[in-house]
Amino acid sequence: MGDVIHAIPVLRLLKQAYPSSEIYWWISAELSSLLESDPDLTGLFLFYRKKSESPFFWPTLLRELRRMRRMNFTHVIDLQSLARSGITAWLANGEVTIGLDDPREGASTFYDVRVPRPSYHTHAVDWYLQSLRYFHIKPHFNFEWLPARPSDLAKMKQAGLADRRIILNPGARWENKRWPVEHFRELAQELPRLFPDTQIVLLGGKSDYELTTAIKNGSPAIFDLAGRTSLSEMVEVIRGALFMVTNDTGPMHIAAAVGTPLIPLFGPTTGARTGPYGQIENVLQSKIPCVPCMKPECHNANRLECLKGLTPAIVIRELERRFAQGVERG
Repeated sequence: MGDVIHAIPVLRLLKQAYPSSEIYWWISAELSSLLESDPDLTGLFLFYRKKSESPFFWPTLLRELRRMRRMNFTHVIDLQSLARSGITAWLANGEVTIGLDDPREGASTFYDVRVPRPSYHTHAVDWYLQSLRYFHIKPHFNFEWLPARPSDLAKMKQAGLADRRIILNPGARWENKRWPVEHFRELAQELPRLFPDTQIVLLGGKSDYELTTAIKNGSPAIFDLAGRTSLSEMVEVIRGALFMVTNDTGPMHIAAAVGTPLIPLFGPTTGARTGPYGQIENVLQSKIPCVPCMKPECHNANRLECLKGLTPAIVIRELERRFAQGVERG
């Protein structure tokens, strides 16, 4: 999800520069609702990750590749630079294939034009935008990253979503990216006292339901939406929230894209490269020797010390400080 959100500015600027162009996006089917009916896209090619592992699904993959090749693309741009995306970009047989110069899986061997990362700490969004140099397009942000979908917002309000809300997002793909559930539960219990008349919303996918149930702890005052929204509905839940307290995960990037104030809780990863774009300074991270380790499993003798050290009291102080600043500006 983060890769898709980070790549959208490239789409927006290409369409601005070439308004008559036809642009297609190859995307994982489970993320397709983020881009369905997007005003800058002509269409989508869907990739079914799990199905593609079965030989019985390979004829379908071949048909999609043939459909790509029949489009006679002038340019194919790979902003993920994984082996499967690099191979697919090459097989699409465009006149010019452009991709990130990323050594992880050797995808760059399939590109005609390789886009280097300006520095180790260059954010992914800024790296992706470097691909526009080939088209002589100067990056800017005079566009709407994720256009509003009023019908999705109306549906969520009918389900009980309040206008004034704070979102807690406890899930993450890596376990060692997850702020302890006990910390989230304590924070959820404190927030109604600190922010009266404010709805506390728990957000996540179906796989996060166990986490959100433990955090809610039977409280009827907490609105649990885990597994109850589509991706496009999730965007509208996040848009307009007072704050979002979140782990380093996809919905965090959605919040950054729609301008929702963030309290991002980071453990093994680094905000400079893949943090919430435009809100890197808001990242909370422990200052211990092993941070950032960039590993999917914790090897610290004091397991998850980096996240346990970010206590609910620290997060509450940051929320109060940021909220006070917002009131003063208003």
